[in-house]
Amino acid sequence: MLIGAHVSVANGLAAAVDYAASVGCESMQFFAKSPRRWEGPPANPEAGKPFLEHRLAAGIRAAFTHTAYLINLATPDEILRERSIAALADEIARARLLFADGVATHLGTDPFGNPESAADRIASAVQAAFDLAGTQSDSPTMLLLENTAGSGNAYGRTIGELAAVIDRAEEDSRLLGVCFDTCHAHASGIDLSDEHRWSIVLNEIENRCGSKALRLVHANDCVYERGSHRDRHAWIGDGTLGLDAFAAMVRHPKLEGVPAVMEMPGEIPYKDRENIRRLTFLRDQRV
Repeated sequence: MLIGAHVSVANGLAAAVDYAASVGCESMQFFAKSPRRWEGPPANPEAGKPFLEHRLAAGIRAAFTHTAYLINLATPDEILRERSIAALADEIARARLLFADGVATHLGTDPFGNPESAADRIASAVQAAFDLAGTQSDSPTMLLLENTAGSGNAYGRTIGELAAVIDRAEEDSRLLGVCFDTCHAHASGIDLSDEHRWSIVLNEIENRCGSKALRLVHANDCVYERGSHRDRHAWIGDGTLGLDAFAAMVRHPKLEGVPAVMEMPGEIPYKDRENIRRLTFLRDQRV
């Protein structure tokens, strides 16, 4: 796996790359604009190639953005839906300008608790966002659907729910993939405790979402017990997932070369340097 972290771009893209390299990242994730606003300042169309060259020179082999938290693709509310489509299109366009490998997004909440109709709304919203964003043939960017911890009516608590959106996406299914968050999965009730259980999950993603669908792992331990539906990240090995689950993850043959970024609470740079050290140790340890 290509181990990395979510990093800040508050001081610019170049500084973000330098920080990521300084804490040992092989991959990175960041917000391309404020995660708590619908809109952001205009993107710099000249920023992409320098960013790509700089991160590759620094040894950062994969980069991802994450969409704003306001986006709700599952909503039946027409005003919120239109704002979400426009915001997602903007996130896709920004990620493409930076030659990001993917942009991870939450799918929102369905007040009716009807996964079938929610999947229809999400897929059509994704299609509309891609149409609005247009095309950029030289960019590798995919839209990555992220699983949830399963609280309330949040959509994406199962792999089947992610697959339902991909199945409905028609011609843009080639642009869709999966971002699998370990904390969310654990909180939703998925067992990741050893290699066998990881194999079950990875096989389900392959069979239901596509053989190349899994493009990013959010590698986060979980404060609360499996099945709690409570999303609170813990440092690697300090939560209820534990070191064995992450050792099985980083050594699993199906995950070789897949980026794994951590989204950890705590003070920088220690939180990132320490969690990258822990996960890298598990990956490289001889067994």
